[in-house]
Amino acid sequence: MSSFLDFEKPIAEIEGKIHELRHLSDDSSVNILDEVSKLQSRVDRMLKQTYEKLDPWQKAQVARHSSRPHFTHYVSKLIDSFTPLSGDRNFSEDKAIIGGIGKFRGQSIMILGHEKGADTESRLRHNFGMPHPEGYRKAMRLFRLAEQFSMPVITLVDTSGAHPGIEAEERGQAEAIARSIETCLDLRVPIVSMIIGEGGSGGAIAIAIANHVLMMEHAVYSVISPEGCASILWRSSEYAEDAAASLRMTAQDLIKLGLIDEIVNEPIGGAHRNPNQAIEVAGEALFIALSSLQGKSGEDLRNERRNKFLAMGKAGLS
Repeated sequence: MSSFLDFEKPIAEIEGKIHELRHLSDDSSVNILDEVSKLQSRVDRMLKQTYEKLDPWQKAQVARHSSRPHFTHYVSKLIDSFTPLSGDRNFSEDKAIIGGIGKFRGQSIMILGHEKGADTESRLRHNFGMPHPEGYRKAMRLFRLAEQFSMPVITLVDTSGAHPGIEAEERGQAEAIARSIETCLDLRVPIVSMIIGEGGSGGAIAIAIANHVLMMEHAVYSVISPEGCASILWRSSEYAEDAAASLRMTAQDLIKLGLIDEIVNEPIGGAHRNPNQAIEVAGEALFIALSSLQGKSGEDLRNERRNKFLAMGKAGLS
């Protein structure tokens, strides 16, 4: 693990001791195995206790962790023969959203999602996972291509939100997001979406209108970031922790509200501690969700998806 979060400091200290013990010289008179084993058991216990009671702000930090697996990691582990498809055929290629055709457990699919990047260079290249309008127009093009060839669609969501710059507004950011949502609602092929990290505002929901919406255990999904909410309500981002608690942005809150369909468990300590295991579990959940939609007619898939999202919030209005 490359870095520790603030609330993980006690765990970091113990893991530091374990690291030191493991690098001691192989002196037969010093038996460090028992001590390392005891310390490791303590770390495992502390991780389990800590991650079972994370508050919403802490979950937001976990969802943003730099070592958390990104879209490209999921694709490399889960998708065979992935062929990326680029450009919106209108303005340019937006690298904040990556998409293409591949094989998922033997079935041809269209997969697309946000890519934040893993280091400074790649983050700049992918604009920190914040798409411009052309990113959503590319997504629409790929959605329609999937429908044309009767391929199921998988989307992986991980963005703090759509790009907020003036150039994005000049090119019709709001219109592109709205059209992407409209396209998702209209498709006659199965759509499965998973929030793998951060699901921020319209930038996330633009590609998350699905028949089945999954969410990783420590991911977050909200109408606005905690910092943005705090800046509006309290005129200061210092109240981000309070905003996170009020937004009800965790998977556990959202499944109670009926806004997502399923929570996918992460390894103890979060997906960033064991990315391969997290991806493996996510892949199985995606496969089961996709399989449950097979055999349904295009019209049924379309109507179920529309009715599902139209029903959201009605209980609170009645």
